[in-house]
Amino acid sequence: MGKIRSDKKTFFGIKANGTVFVTSLLIVTILVATTLIVGKPMEKYFSSIQTTVANNVGWFFIMLVNALLIFSLFLGFGKFKHIRIGGKNAEPEFTKLGWFSMLFSAGMGIGLLFWSVAEPIFHFDSNPFLEDPENKVEAAKEAMGVTFLHWGVHAWALYAVVGAALAFFTFNHKLPLTIRSVFYPIFGEKIYGWVGDVIDIVSVIATLFGLATSLGFGVQQVNAGLAYLFDFEISITVQVILIVVITFFATLSLILGIDKGIRMLSEWNMRLALFLLVFLLLVGPTLFLLKSFVQNVGHYAYEFFELSFWTNSYQGVGEEKNWQNSWTVFYWAWWISWSPFVGIFIARISKGRTLQEFILGVLLVPTILTFLWLSVFGGSAIYQELMGNSTISEAVNANVATAIYYLLEQYPLTTFASIVTVLLVGSFFVTSSDSGSFVVDMLTSGGRHDAPKGQKIFWASMEGLIAAILLIGGGLTALQTASILTGLPFALIIIVMCFSFYKSLLKYVEENPEAAKPHKEKK
Repeated sequence: MGKIRSDKKTFFGIKANGTVFVTSLLIVTILVATTLIVGKPMEKYFSSIQTTVANNVGWFFIMLVNALLIFSLFLGFGKFKHIRIGGKNAEPEFTKLGWFSMLFSAGMGIGLLFWSVAEPIFHFDSNPFLEDPENKVEAAKEAMGVTFLHWGVHAWALYAVVGAALAFFTFNHKLPLTIRSVFYPIFGEKIYGWVGDVIDIVSVIATLFGLATSLGFGVQQVNAGLAYLFDFEISITVQVILIVVITFFATLSLILGIDKGIRMLSEWNMRLALFLLVFLLLVGPTLFLLKSFVQNVGHYAYEFFELSFWTNSYQGVGEEKNWQNSWTVFYWAWWISWSPFVGIFIARISKGRTLQEFILGVLLVPTILTFLWLSVFGGSAIYQELMGNSTISEAVNANVATAIYYLLEQYPLTTFASIVTVLLVGSFFVTSSDSGSFVVDMLTSGGRHDAPKGQKIFWASMEGLIAAILLIGGGLTALQTASILTGLPFALIIIVMCFSFYKSLLKYVEENPEAAKPHKEKK
């Protein structure tokens, strides 16, 4: 690719790209300040904006995530599958356990805990694929199938494509670990000018608001858990206090670095999550859950294409349209707005993996774990509904964040399981915040891995502040709207990114034909 220089700069004594740092901060400040000043009426505005955008570009999000899934499979099984990130002789920096743990913690984490009980119950009660609402068996199958759609291979394919592109340009072409680097084959040295700045600014804003959405969900669930266990008040004030406390711990983890902080905490998350998963599997309806997991996967596979490409084009504007805007379109926009964060993070930890290993690892392992988690937690909730116990449905309708605690109430050792859940939500909160701060700091500092601790603390604090203000100004609607609005411009960036990535892979193989051949292990 010719001589490629670094994009490391300083700005008033700090190690940052001044244009990206200041512009991102200014835009974010204006948006959150407006939300705070206007106050409660913002919720109505957010709802109107969300509906307008979702109605007009929902089809585009659906088309894009399907195209990215196809492209990811091409990368993992096509002629580029043997290309190794970092070069022919590069070795992985982390063990597979550490790698998978960080993938899962960064990619899903809080959101999965928040929705794993509530979403299947919502879809069990109502979804546009259900022909007979009185048929509870059919309702259960459709509920799990739709939930699998939202948390399955489409989300991870998005992360896989963005992550693979960033890892390839960073470790194979020695470019800075920022989104702009992927556009070098198209723009050349112009990526170090205003074109690259615009790309990184959009990436920073998408990351901050996408992350704020998850942090908002997480803090609501921690508050609900504390209210359930210790009779805490459920209020915005308590949630803001929790954001401050948990952001403090996230900052400590961030300062310790990837290996001592983020990796160790991610592995702790995985152990705690697996413990909670096995616990509920054993104390819950074990045989039902194991059987339903198998059937859920089969049903998802059977209806995969219909679910994936459904755009509600024939029903017109009505309840079903609102359903898709609130669920599928929101999820695709949320995952897209998360993709610069997750993509940069998994690129940073994936040196030494072949493209095939990378795609399979990112696409399949987290998806299987996610499906198992949803089958156990969502399945346990649906089991109660099938048995005639509507406690969980009532809890979901009253306050989504409490759903998982009311589920645990139906089974033995409720207090113990609830305490573990609160700890796990808090721990996922910390890993999402610290890894997100790590990524934002790299984006604003031109791809530096050695930015000062003060900059990391600053961005960790900003993420907590954004989540808090969005909760104050518009609640869940504000969080969802922020994801959709920031996901749209980054979706356009992803399209160009794929073209650039493919173009660079072709040239790389042409110049290094051995790179596309299987690696022969030394005896």
